[in-house]
Amino acid sequence: PDIHRCQTGSCSVYDIRGVHMLAELLQNDQWLFAGQLVLAAFLGGLIGLEREAGHRPAGLRTFMLVSTGSALFTILSIYAFPSETGLRDTARVAAQIVSGIGFLGAGTVWRSQNAVKGLTTAAGLWVAAAIGMAVGAGFGLLAAAATVLVLVILTVMLRFETIIARQDAEAPDSLPPGASQGPHGR
Repeated sequence: PDIHRCQTGSCSVYDIRGVHMLAELLQNDQWLFAGQLVLAAFLGGLIGLEREAGHRPAGLRTFMLVSTGSALFTILSIYAFPSETGLRDTARVAAQIVSGIGFLGAGTVWRSQNAVKGLTTAAGLWVAAAIGMAVGAGFGLLAAAATVLVLVILTVMLRFETIIARQDAEAPDSLPPGASQGPHGR
């Protein structure tokens, strides 16, 4: 920008826009938001690593992107769209994140013969989005606790499922008269 012209008051906002952008970048809130994005990526990545280790359809990068994107959309919905009345409809963006993740999760689910695959991956993407939203809304501790809980569910509960499946497979094939095999059969 022409500094002399701006000093005399004849410059427009567009002439000094670069200066405003630099000032905005140096504001503390911008660094806080960037830190929130990093935290969201890290927490989503932890879940993604577990899924990647199990060779699941969505892994490290997908979970990191979902969590980071959800955090970014949440931050933007809270801070980027000021209203003249002071009221903001931040829940609208949150609802759209949930809808979008539902669409993404549906892409990981498929049916083959009598089995449905990918439901846990879809649920993991859904909860990774919620974790990102929590970070974006400023609830980092809640997001970290949810991440730990999700990792426990994905690892410890998988071991329990394996033990139950093994016991079920070793059970005799005959059932007492009148007994049902249930919805999953043997």
